[in-house]
Amino acid sequence: MPDPIPFYERSVLGNGLRVLTSSMPHTHSVSVTFYIGAGSRYEGDDMAGVSHFLEHMLFKGTEKWPTAREIAARIDGVGGVMNGATDRELTMYYIKVARPHLDLALDILFQLVHHPLIEASEIEKERLVILEELAMVADSPGQQADLLLDSLIWPGQPLGRDIAGSVESVGQLGVDSLTGYMHQQYVPNNVVVAVAGNITHDEIVSAVQDGLGDWRRGQPATWRPATETNGQRCAVKYKTTEQAHMSMALHGLSLTHPDRHALSFLSIILGEGMSSRLFVELREQRGLAYDISAYAMNLLDTGTFNVFTGVDPKNATEALQVIFGELERLANDGPDSDELVKARELSKGRLLLRLEDTRAVAGWIGAQELLLDRVRTVDDAVAEIEAVTLEDLQRLSREILDLRHLHLAIVGPFRSDKRFAALLPS
Repeated sequence: MPDPIPFYERSVLGNGLRVLTSSMPHTHSVSVTFYIGAGSRYEGDDMAGVSHFLEHMLFKGTEKWPTAREIAARIDGVGGVMNGATDRELTMYYIKVARPHLDLALDILFQLVHHPLIEASEIEKERLVILEELAMVADSPGQQADLLLDSLIWPGQPLGRDIAGSVESVGQLGVDSLTGYMHQQYVPNNVVVAVAGNITHDEIVSAVQDGLGDWRRGQPATWRPATETNGQRCAVKYKTTEQAHMSMALHGLSLTHPDRHALSFLSIILGEGMSSRLFVELREQRGLAYDISAYAMNLLDTGTFNVFTGVDPKNATEALQVIFGELERLANDGPDSDELVKARELSKGRLLLRLEDTRAVAGWIGAQELLLDRVRTVDDAVAEIEAVTLEDLQRLSREILDLRHLHLAIVGPFRSDKRFAALLPS
């Protein structure tokens, strides 16, 4: 019998660029993803939003294809999809195409990250686009609640502000700041290329070597660590909305913490899906909310455990009391064995279904390599999920779900935070 195909293979070019591939012979698509060590956690206050602004600019033209339209037309012309995204700890660019167009996808991404045209005239046009993006967020009370919450948890830190920056910071970014940041962070030893599809590792390594082998190493800046504070725990932003948008969080766990899967299980049990505790109690039993959700966010050195809902303003106090009650019940009594089984199977199902897609697989291997310098296979992840015990959940619920440390942000038709701050246990 032939040797089994490894889940992924890894090579490092002479300039430090890491190339990871996952061979999926049964697929007709191929996904190419570039991950860059650049994001809002790498930015000082005076450069807030530069990672996001630069991500926009890379699609505006390259040496080979000088306009955004030419780049887009190449991918549209073969039925592919292309996009980029900026997060706190990384920036990514991807193209997904049918397998015969792999060379085109690689060529475009090589051009985007290594040979972009950062022109003053295009910067001014894109600045207007980003200001519209910020205006869109400002008109979204749910997103405003989340941003307000971040500013409470991480005041005065990159994690506490919008990834896209502010109107003021975006307004002062120009050619020098964008190109200077690009030359610092966009260096091969700070980049991961991840490809998944009906490919071989050797052909991808050869193509990347030909396209980016002459890219010179650099000394990229590192991300700024988070610090926990004991400051303000409740904030309200007045907005004439039909709902009170309420975002709350407790400090959670990092991306490498051994209990991160157990914390994800607790979020599933509490507020993910129509059978979760909060959905049943808040929506089905009391009719207080249309949507209620919980989730765990894991970052390199910190994390949060979040709950979000929107309710009629006159029901805001009651809804918060119900949510706090469910958090306390989970902390005091812990979950039961049936809830553990449900959370475990839901987690495995999500993972396995997602990783049938080439883009998801490229993202899985690429992001882990950039953030953690290692890659867990699917079998590794499933084994970690299987290892979570009921005792782990009960212990963690007592440790994490302490309402004395909860932060609460509300956007809605309220002039003061007094009545909501009074609800927070101290």
